[in-house]
Amino acid sequence: MNCLVVGAGSVAREYVAGVADTDLTVTGVCDLDRERASALAADLDATAYTDLDAMLAAESAPLVVNLTSHEAHAPVTRTCLDADRHVFSEKPLAMDAATAADLVSLARDRTLALGCAPANPAGDVQRHARTLLADGRLGDVQFVTATANVGRVGAWHDRPDSFLRVGPLYDGGVYPLTLLVAWFGRVERVRRADALPLWPGDADPDESHTDAPHVEATLEFADGPTVALRASFYVDHRSREFYGLECHGDDGTLYLDDTGALAAEESAVTVRGGDREPTTAPHPVPRREQSRLEAVERLADSVRQGTPDRTTARRGAHVVAVCNAVEAAAETGGGEAVETDAPAGTCPKRVWRPEPSTADRALHLPPVGFGCSRYRHGDYVTPALGAAVDAGYRLFDTAELYGNEWRLGDLLADGPDRDTVFLLGKPWRTNHGPGHLERACRGSLAELGADAFDCYALHWPGAWEHTGPLSQLSKKPVAEQERVTFPTDENGDPARASHTLLDTWRRMEALVDEGLARTLGLCNVTLPQLAAVADEARIPPALVQVESNPYAPRHTLVRWCHRHGIRVVAHSPLSTALRDDSVVRSVADRHDIAPTTALLAWQVQRGVVPIPTTTDPAHATANLAAARHRLDEQGMAQLDGLVR
Repeated sequence: MNCLVVGAGSVAREYVAGVADTDLTVTGVCDLDRERASALAADLDATAYTDLDAMLAAESAPLVVNLTSHEAHAPVTRTCLDADRHVFSEKPLAMDAATAADLVSLARDRTLALGCAPANPAGDVQRHARTLLADGRLGDVQFVTATANVGRVGAWHDRPDSFLRVGPLYDGGVYPLTLLVAWFGRVERVRRADALPLWPGDADPDESHTDAPHVEATLEFADGPTVALRASFYVDHRSREFYGLECHGDDGTLYLDDTGALAAEESAVTVRGGDREPTTAPHPVPRREQSRLEAVERLADSVRQGTPDRTTARRGAHVVAVCNAVEAAAETGGGEAVETDAPAGTCPKRVWRPEPSTADRALHLPPVGFGCSRYRHGDYVTPALGAAVDAGYRLFDTAELYGNEWRLGDLLADGPDRDTVFLLGKPWRTNHGPGHLERACRGSLAELGADAFDCYALHWPGAWEHTGPLSQLSKKPVAEQERVTFPTDENGDPARASHTLLDTWRRMEALVDEGLARTLGLCNVTLPQLAAVADEARIPPALVQVESNPYAPRHTLVRWCHRHGIRVVAHSPLSTALRDDSVVRSVADRHDIAPTTALLAWQVQRGVVPIPTTTDPAHATANLAAARHRLDEQGMAQLDGLVR
């Protein structure tokens, strides 16, 4: 789509930096400064203009990108809408609520798209924070602190006058405000506000500068938290707090270090749950730098589809109304209602609810899960479970044998919401028989506080003699645990039971019929065993869990499962021998990551979900963050070649 750019300053160059890689083509550039317009137009092979009306008359491009100074946004946008052009505007949409609302109405009446920056709600880290916020981990979020320390503008911008005239609220405060409105919807009123004439000692503010270089306000959302907002030109932008936002809930807190960030850095989000220490909640997707042009592309797409979008403009108009109300409250010393409406908040739950597996539709799983396995160097993994929940793990591999389902149940009772967690459970091989299997399943669910498993998988295909119920094993002496979980005959060999794999699978299918499991799986099976069950099953396996790592990659089984829409989960993805392997270390060093990160990234890249286990909270966070990394082809081939 052809488009026009109005305003050729530094922000314009940020917008058009990647235009060659998009479906947008800039055909005209307009700026009052002829030299700036000509320079940018030359770089884009476009025509330069110094008069907006002349450019609109000469160019037929349907979309205008308005990158003028703050106070010029509204009149330029109106001129372009009057000329029947779709418009994307830098922030703010206008300087007063009535003008902003009129622009939205004009676009609607003319069936035109109207978009407005900032586009931060669509950013990777902001969406990650939103899903963590929405999944119930924090409980009811009642209070938020938000900061926009725009700082000493002259230190970071060559033309600071436009910023100094409008103030930090309209330039920086719009970032946390836009994000919060996107999350929680409409601000109902400003409870109170204060504007302080704080300038750096060496500043020389004149009558053209704002009267409010430092603003503090308390906002009340109609269906959300109370927010304490600060926007300042006085507080240095290099201070510890820049554009941070902290959400305080009944059961924990979430901290986002930069509401305007264009990429999800590994440590950008921190979560604290219960009485635990804060832990990093890494975005488990490779780092991607969001370009400013992406918001323009989305607006252009809405035009192509015949549904010109005005959502971000409506949100931007509401943010302007909030800023106006803050100013009014600061002048009167009282509260101010915010009259304009806003799009509904969009804090959807991140749901891992499985669908029945078919050849063309597999379970939707997180890239990395947490293995709640029985032992780790003689210890139970429970010390790291709380950190795993806070860090953002939402797939938990549990089992009757592990004996700690009650502990995970205690943690999940305080959030996150059940619908956002994928629970994989496994009955122990002493409970394959009639009646025993259902009792094992119900017992595990009771400890977990869940009504059904997302997937219930046979821990091992072979059955052993029943030894009684296995509840809360981790609370029992080790000798007692061994006696009831590893029964032996008079020769000291495993005391086997006669239940066949297919007989046990039919009893597993009955658990789905009873609503105790949504899907079924198999663990530690060979490919012939898996294929035999899949051929005979009324409810086919949706998931297979096997030991898998570069020494034992199970390539054939993995390929077979992927062809049949079955997800593969890898237990024991790490070992000391692997971490010390010279090839693994070489791959890790070349990618500047730890060996464990390389091993887990290898699994994720080949479509396998690793479930590493640890007793160390820091290791739990690092393992989840491994999904952020991608190995090059050489690295994948090197690890593939380690098969023994």
